[in-house]
Amino acid sequence: MDEVVKGDLYRYGKLSGIKGFIQGWFFPGFRYTFLLRMIVKHKKFTLKGIWFRILRRLFAYKEYQISPEAHIGEGFYLYHRGTVFIGPVTIGKNCCVSHNVTIGRAYRNGQIGRPIIGDNVWIGPGAVVVGKIKIGNNVFIAPNSVVNFDVPDNAMVSGFPARYIIKENPVGDWVNDIVD
Repeated sequence: MDEVVKGDLYRYGKLSGIKGFIQGWFFPGFRYTFLLRMIVKHKKFTLKGIWFRILRRLFAYKEYQISPEAHIGEGFYLYHRGTVFIGPVTIGKNCCVSHNVTIGRAYRNGQIGRPIIGDNVWIGPGAVVVGKIKIGNNVFIAPNSVVNFDVPDNAMVSGFPARYIIKENPVGDWVNDIVD
């Protein structure tokens, strides 16, 4: 098991090893993330690549739609079942994504762009993060927020349209069991 998968597994209750992997398999978020990592690792038209793509389709339940082109750091955590769409974006380490979240590109002011999300970011249920923007480290994006602008480090974002405030440790107890 490679280090990225170990980091993802650790986020689900500090699980590790083969016994932890078997327990983690019963978490839909970990299972989907693992299959996504295997798809990225193995080429599309190899036996393993085809096998992992079939398994991902089987276990997705049309709830998780994450692009294999997304660059996602270790310690990725999918909370709860529910529609999650993540396009080919860049996400840092220890990111937590809740249900009904959309992270993708937007066409604005003549530019098409995708977000770059930093480390230790918590994205609440129903949040939308779109456009050529940068989300800093240690950012808390509140439920049902629409974010289409740059957010600095250590900020809490809330609302529609979203506004942010600088706050010491905004992710607090929301991002647990982080991977160093």
